[in-house]
Amino acid sequence: MTTTTSSATSPTKSRATKSTASAQSGETARGFTGDGSQNQLNPLFARAGEATDFPLDELPATESLPETAYQIVHDEAMLDGNSRLNLATFVGTWMDPYAAKLYSETADKNMVDKDEYPQTAAIETRCWKMIASLWNAPDAEQAIGTSTIGSSEACMLGGLALKRRWQQDRKAAGKPTDRPNLILSSAVQVCWEKFCNYWDVEPRYVPISEEHKVLDGSSLDQYVDENTIGVVAIMGVTYTGMYEPVAEIAAALDRIQAATGLDVPIHVDGASGGMIAPFLQPELVWDFRLERVASISTSAHKYGLVYPGLGWVVWRTTADLPADLVFDVTYLGGHMPSFALNFSRPGAQVLLQYYLFLRLGWDGYYKVQKTSQDVAVYLAGEIASTPCFTLWNDGTDIPVFAWQLTAKYTDKWNLYHLSERLRLKGWLIPAYPMPDDLADMVVQRIVVRNGLSRNLAESLMHDIRDAVDYLDALTSPMPTEGLVSTFTH
Repeated sequence: MTTTTSSATSPTKSRATKSTASAQSGETARGFTGDGSQNQLNPLFARAGEATDFPLDELPATESLPETAYQIVHDEAMLDGNSRLNLATFVGTWMDPYAAKLYSETADKNMVDKDEYPQTAAIETRCWKMIASLWNAPDAEQAIGTSTIGSSEACMLGGLALKRRWQQDRKAAGKPTDRPNLILSSAVQVCWEKFCNYWDVEPRYVPISEEHKVLDGSSLDQYVDENTIGVVAIMGVTYTGMYEPVAEIAAALDRIQAATGLDVPIHVDGASGGMIAPFLQPELVWDFRLERVASISTSAHKYGLVYPGLGWVVWRTTADLPADLVFDVTYLGGHMPSFALNFSRPGAQVLLQYYLFLRLGWDGYYKVQKTSQDVAVYLAGEIASTPCFTLWNDGTDIPVFAWQLTAKYTDKWNLYHLSERLRLKGWLIPAYPMPDDLADMVVQRIVVRNGLSRNLAESLMHDIRDAVDYLDALTSPMPTEGLVSTFTH
C-alpha cells in the first residue's frame, strides 16, 4: 500500500505559500517544517502517515516525522497487551525508574568491545564472580564465567563444555567420539532439544510421571553409558516450577561410578531457580557444594530481575571449561578472550545486573523473591480450595505452580476454555499438555514475578472464579474444535 496525503493538510499548505517572510519566521517557530508543510501543527492523528497508512512489508519511499513514526510503532506495540498481566512468561516485565534511566544511558554499549568499554567488561567479571560465590564455588577466583544472551545461550555453552571434555577424555583413551548422549528430563526446556539437535548429541529423555514428577535419579543406570557426556538437572522445571533434586541425582551418579567407573558430570539449568534457591532455600544443596556439578546457568532476565535478554553461566573451575573453546580475539585494537556464541551483544543489561546487585544486595533479593513466593503460595492455596482444580505443586520451590482440572468435574469445559475466558480480562495463563507419558494431562500454570502484587493476585482470583461460574452455568458443552496449545516451554 502506498502512502497518500490526507486532504486535511491542503488548506494549511495553501496558507503557508501565501505567508510573508516575517510571517514565515513566526510560523516556523510555531512548528512549520522547512518545506513549508504544517504536519507538525496538524492534530496528531490527522497527520499524513497517521491519517493514512505506511506500507507494511516494504521500506517507505520517503521520510516521516519522528513523532509520527514513534506513534505508529507505539500504537502497534500497544496491541500486544499488558505485559504485567502475562503470567505465562518467566521473563521480567518491570524495573525501577533508575534502572530505566541507566538502560537508556547505556543502550549503545556493545559487550564484545572490551577494549572500547573496559569498565563494562570489568563489571561483567565482577557480576559472574558474585554469582559464583552465591552458588558456593570452592574459590570464585578459580571459577570462570561469562554473560550471555539469556540462559539458552548459557545452556548451549554448558552443554558444549560437557561434550568437549568427554571428547578429549575419549580421544586420550583411544576411543571413538561419534556417539555422545545427554541425559535429560522429558520436561526439559526446549533449548536443550535445540542443543542436542544442533551439536549432534543424542538426547536420552527420562520420562516424568505422577510417581516421579521430576528427574530424581531413579533408573539413571538405565540411561547412562560410556557415551554419556553429562546429566542436566533443572532447578525450576518450566512446566511446573518444581526443583529437581540435584543432590539425589549426584548420589545416583556416584553409585553408577562406583559400579562402572563412569564419571558423569552435571550441568544445573538454574534458569529460574538459580536466582531463587540461594535466597529462599539456602540450606538446599544443589550447587557447587556438590563436586559432580561442573557448571550452572541462569537467566538474569528471569528471577535475576533484569530486562531481557541476559544470562550467566559459571564453571566450577577453569579446568571445567576446555581451553580450546576459548578464542583469543583481536578486535577493534584490543585483545580479548571470547567463549560466547554471540559476538556483538548489548552491554546495558550487564550494567543493569550490577545495578541490582548494588541496589538490592542479599537482603533486598531475599525480600523481592520472598514476596513473589508468598503471592504464589497464596494463589496456589486459593486454587486448591476451588473444587474444580487439583494442584500439581504449590509454589514453594520457585514462585510457579500448576494445576489440572479435577477428574470428572465437568464435561462442559476444559482448561483451554478457562484460559480463553481469562484472556477477555487481559490475563495470559496458558493451558498445555504435559510431556510424553503424561501427554493426556492438561494443566495451567501461573508464574509469579516481581510486580504481581497481592492486590493484583486477589483481582486475578476474582476473575478466575467469575470465569468458572460462567463456564459452570453453561447448559451445553463448549466446542473443542481448534483447541490447541500454542505455548512453547
